[in-house]
Amino acid sequence: MAYLAPSEFVTKMVDAGEAKIFMSTRDTFIRAYMAGAILALAACFAVTINVNTGQPLAGGILFPVGFCLLYLLGFDLLTGVFTLVPLAVIDKRPGCTVGGMLRNWTLVFFGNFAGALTVALMMSIVFTFGFTEAPNAVGKAIGTIGEGRTVGYAAHGAAGMLTLFIRGVLCNWMVSTGVVAAMMSTTVSGKVIGMWMPIMLFFYMGFEHSIVNMYLFPSGLMLGGKFSIMDYMIWNEIPTVIGNLVGGISFVGLTLYSTHIKTGAKRSVA
Repeated sequence: MAYLAPSEFVTKMVDAGEAKIFMSTRDTFIRAYMAGAILALAACFAVTINVNTGQPLAGGILFPVGFCLLYLLGFDLLTGVFTLVPLAVIDKRPGCTVGGMLRNWTLVFFGNFAGALTVALMMSIVFTFGFTEAPNAVGKAIGTIGEGRTVGYAAHGAAGMLTLFIRGVLCNWMVSTGVVAAMMSTTVSGKVIGMWMPIMLFFYMGFEHSIVNMYLFPSGLMLGGKFSIMDYMIWNEIPTVIGNLVGGISFVGLTLYSTHIKTGAKRSVA
């Protein structure tokens, strides 16, 4: 497994952020759409494993297959661009502006949402035989997840909102670590091993990932979950997106950039 030193892969992080800012609208949206769809299938896969085996750890161990596939295919998640794209702006790469960064984030957000929503509709059809009967066991479980992670947070008021936000921060700390880990190696096996570990951790720990939730909550609404679209947006998606942004750029992007690219002055020998 070929390993790149931090100074090398952090430079690749900045290069990747620059490339995403200048990517065409069409390519940005298509890559985001496919990333959202593949991650949604992986989330559905993990819930199916949990329901059928009764072992949440099994779902946590196997969920990263979707994340690894989408990044090996060159697709983009909002959580990843939250971490990479600001670095190109901070590094003052020519033409990399705050406006370009916000454009990229917006396109990726809507692309991810469209892909996840497509899979939510498809799997809801599967779970209900085209909405002609009640959801099966997996469909019922998805509806329950949606209730617990919206009105469940709302029941705790400000403390629930704080918990939701912190779970979003912790999530993208791990997810962005997975994005960066893929840049540490030049082999497929090395990339997969690097990505697998932090993604498994975030999923099993129940942290809040904005794109996974773009599948779970619309799907839950289609499958009879007892919460509203407003519950989903206010008590999950919006705080989760903000938490993911803070976690990715603070604990991964800026820390690596500041200590491996913009390093502090060396201490003089006494």
